[in-house]
Amino acid sequence: MQGKGVIKFFAILLAVVCLYQLSFTWVARKVQSDAKVYSKGDPARETAYLDSMSTQPVYPLFKHNYQYVLQRELALGLDLKGGMNVTMQISLNELVRKIANNNPDVTFNQALTNADKLQADVKTTQKDYISLFASEYEKLNPNGKLAAIFSTRDNQDHLKFNASNSEVVAYLKDLANTAVKQSYTVLNTRINQFGVTQPNIQLEQSSNRILVELPGVKEPERVRKLLQGTAKLEFYETFDNTEAYQYLINIDNLLAAKTKTAKADSSKTTATPAAAKTDTAAKAGSLLSKVQKSAAKDTSSLAGKSQLAALHPLFSVMSLNTRADQSGQQQLGQGPVVGYAPQKDTAKVNSYLHSADVKSVIPRNMKFLWEVKPITGTKVFALYAIKLSGAENSAILTGDVVTDAIPDVDQKGSPEVRMVMNSQGAEKWRAITAAASAGANKKSIAIVLDDNVYSAPTVQNEISGGVSSISGNFQIEDTKDLANVLKAGRLPAPAYIISEAVVGPSLGQEAINAGVTSSLLGLVVVLIFMIAYYNRAGTVAVVAVVINIFFLMGVLTSLGAVLTLPGIAGIVLTLGIAVDANVLVYERVREELGLGKSLKIAVADGFKHALPSILDSQISTFLTGLILFIFGSGPIQGFATTLMIGIITSLFCSLLISRVIFEWMLDKGWDIKFSNPWSSHTFKNAHFKFVKNRFKFYIFSGVFIIAGLISIATRGFTYGVDFEGGRNYIISFPNKGVTTEAIHDAIDATLGRSTEVKTFGPDKISITTNLMIRDNNAATDAKVRSTLIEALNTKEVTRIADKNILGFSKVSATVADELKTSAIYTVLFAIFVISAYILIRFRKWQFSLGAMVATAHDALLVLSFFSLFQGILPFSLDIDQAFIAAILTVIGYSINDTVVVFDRIREFLDLHHAKTDNPEEVINQAINSTLSRTIITALTVIFVLIILFIFGGDVIKGFSFALLIGVIFGTYSSICVATPVIVDFGKKDLR
Repeated sequence: MQGKGVIKFFAILLAVVCLYQLSFTWVARKVQSDAKVYSKGDPARETAYLDSMSTQPVYPLFKHNYQYVLQRELALGLDLKGGMNVTMQISLNELVRKIANNNPDVTFNQALTNADKLQADVKTTQKDYISLFASEYEKLNPNGKLAAIFSTRDNQDHLKFNASNSEVVAYLKDLANTAVKQSYTVLNTRINQFGVTQPNIQLEQSSNRILVELPGVKEPERVRKLLQGTAKLEFYETFDNTEAYQYLINIDNLLAAKTKTAKADSSKTTATPAAAKTDTAAKAGSLLSKVQKSAAKDTSSLAGKSQLAALHPLFSVMSLNTRADQSGQQQLGQGPVVGYAPQKDTAKVNSYLHSADVKSVIPRNMKFLWEVKPITGTKVFALYAIKLSGAENSAILTGDVVTDAIPDVDQKGSPEVRMVMNSQGAEKWRAITAAASAGANKKSIAIVLDDNVYSAPTVQNEISGGVSSISGNFQIEDTKDLANVLKAGRLPAPAYIISEAVVGPSLGQEAINAGVTSSLLGLVVVLIFMIAYYNRAGTVAVVAVVINIFFLMGVLTSLGAVLTLPGIAGIVLTLGIAVDANVLVYERVREELGLGKSLKIAVADGFKHALPSILDSQISTFLTGLILFIFGSGPIQGFATTLMIGIITSLFCSLLISRVIFEWMLDKGWDIKFSNPWSSHTFKNAHFKFVKNRFKFYIFSGVFIIAGLISIATRGFTYGVDFEGGRNYIISFPNKGVTTEAIHDAIDATLGRSTEVKTFGPDKISITTNLMIRDNNAATDAKVRSTLIEALNTKEVTRIADKNILGFSKVSATVADELKTSAIYTVLFAIFVISAYILIRFRKWQFSLGAMVATAHDALLVLSFFSLFQGILPFSLDIDQAFIAAILTVIGYSINDTVVVFDRIREFLDLHHAKTDNPEEVINQAINSTLSRTIITALTVIFVLIILFIFGGDVIKGFSFALLIGVIFGTYSSICVATPVIVDFGKKDLR
């Protein structure tokens, strides 16, 4: 084998990189474990501990801090880890006021106030906001006409002055629904571009609330800003530090005087005029030395800190922007930054700067704003001096002139945002930048989004044409966030976060633990089986599979992928693919040994002859994953990512690393056995009449699929909460030790496994059920509520009373109709592309047709099974996101298995028959010759799935069962469906 040194080098290099990437997860878990020990169950103490460690070095070798490590750990999805739950409320109050042009009518405003109070009580009403407002208005003024308030010049085409109240209410509802849907779309866009894998975004039915769940979010503040951002973009002139410095001194003196005496002497804190810039600069050195001399005193003790706070209240929590000159003396720094403060002290600085007394000593056209993000590697924020313009003391330009914003990089490769303005904005921007860049003293223009400074570049030249670059201390994700918020635009009505909580995994921690344990046990069983069946050669397969999993997890971590249940399904399929490649090689080696070849030659020829089958099957499966990744979304993309990476690592391990290990063993003179006595002749002389009995297989599959289609048309499916939506309850349990699995057990018989249970904050549980979800009567709400309480009270550990239900809402499906349609078309397109690939490789359209029929056959069989046996089997057969992952896995396995069988058929047709031979007999021989590989590969995957099904817990039982029957059907179809199609449609072409 040539190139062994190169393979070893790349294997070692990849191992080191993967080990390094995975080490972040181990270090992060260690810090989190220490936090749990320190907190002793107190969430606040745990959060405080982790917050304190964010800038501390925790990585032993490279001294990376915890924040750096946390950003690079293996992320888990909402179903495995939980994340952040946020309830957004669209302010229809403000929308209604805007439609009415802020009408001062007392009754109108009181009705809005009453509607706000009623809507806040989600336990007593499910009426929409507009209905509540209209009802309250009619109570306050029975004869009042809403048209007199809402019929304005702007909407006269839609609402006449003499319109009835019901017409006005219908008009308002239409606008409110549009506003909520547009807000939902904007939030959905922002979250998708935020880069979170598999977020859940749900509309509360008949409500103006949107529920958002973000898996594994590590930066809640960033999420809050993203969700609530109104894209209020403004451009401001700035004061230079030397201009603003004296005012900070005056503020500090004023605060010190107030601290010293109850009655401040305002004459001692008179502001220095802005025009006295030269004097200010001249005095800067002496003033700086006085302040720093006081600040340099010992503040390690409480007394020292208290003394500094009394002498310099402002500068005790904020440091000035200074720099050292050539002589080492401190001088004022240049630019609009006037000071710095740790995050914990920014609120204190704000309280000082916003007080009425302080405002009296600074010019009316001056205000101070913080930078949006801290200085890299710290929690210190910069404070900018902003200059207000015009008679209204506002921005010199607003963001409504911005037409587009694009993340980009400058000529040096630094991240920036390219901003495009309309013609009106471009002309104003040209004049603004011309004035700022005039003269030797260039000015800065602050770019402010929602009162946070994103950048304040110094303007070097006049900017014409309306295209500008926003640069600053940006990371790639910063430019994406800024461009995303700008492009999404202002929400049609403001959206506010009204509640947020950290939620537990939707699968439940007990189910996750059971799933991980059973998966590991299944892997061990597969590896033991490989050794038992293939003897010493099986140990090489074991090493290759273990290395493959290690590489796969390392690459997933390095790419920042989020591991979810569909991702685990991809890993299960990858395990089957990795074992399959080894089995193909080993079966070929056994054939070569049977021809009397020496061990060394047999190994070389085995790898050589197995290569076409391995490549064809892996490439076809990789193409499937690539199409799913490009055109899919949510769980489909998670599955596709894992699958594609797994195929690449499997090829590397199965073809190269395994070969290197065999070469090393042969060089050492080891006697390598490829079978044990009991397995040496398994399927060796098989001569099953698959082709002859094909019509029996047609009948079986046809009857099953027809019965399934009838069942689908009549009975349909049992859909999960994520497909149908449901009623959500936030419940406080008296028994604080109750687990999500115990709750599932209590409600299983009554509400079914489609119920979703997860922790909600430190002391509550969120339960969502789709029981009677299509019945929207108020009486049904009460019935479901009582049914839930009754179900929970079947077990002592989960007993609750009505008062324990703290919140109730109806939520929409997390899997949108667009995702369902997208999934169907994506899968169909993938099947078409694979068929085209097979046509190119096999040169006969019958092979493409066989693969297409077999793949569709497997998907239909699984769907038919889930419809026919729902309610019969003693576990859930729900159609949910997990089922999507399962059906994709089945398709991937089916394609892989079918292509391997096709490859052996092609080989037999090309090499092992004459024109006088019966093609049916040749094809049957080909199937029997590869039967050992087909059965062994299926068994290895089935072993894992059986153990996952038995020991993986009830929550994922339906998921593992779908995979199990899918693999069985996939194995069956590659032999009994795909091949007969070739025979029946290619009787003439195959001779």
